[in-house]
Amino acid sequence: MKNLILIALLSFSTVALAQTKSNTNSEVKSIESLGIALVDEQLAAYNTRDLEAFLSTYSDDIKIYSFPNKLSGEGKDYMTKVYGKFFKETPNLHCEIVNRTVLGNTIIDHEKVTGLTGGASMEAIAIYKLKDNKISEVYFISK
Repeated sequence: MKNLILIALLSFSTVALAQTKSNTNSEVKSIESLGIALVDEQLAAYNTRDLEAFLSTYSDDIKIYSFPNKLSGEGKDYMTKVYGKFFKETPNLHCEIVNRTVLGNTIIDHEKVTGLTGGASMEAIAIYKLKDNKISEVYFISK
């Protein structure tokens, strides 16, 4: 009888552990899905040069870095000044995602940007860190 109870308890523990792991995986997938949607929304606004929609995806205290840790600017006032001017000067601006990696609240995009001044293009890596359903930090690596 003791063995039967022990087997039943072990079976219950295994099922409970599997359910907990499944719930954790679902939560991570949900966070990742929300992050992907947010970064995609940011990308769509970038491509249409819609400054207001673009800025709405960022936290008020956004920090922009040149990888690995050189702070380029912070806050929406900085973003408004830099991207407002950039969007006006590049009417053919377009960014395409070449590759994407997602892990929890971090999204890493390999991007190809065309329509820059003088018809130039460039490739870059953008690392988006998300917090409270906003982009809170971005790290850029460019050639």
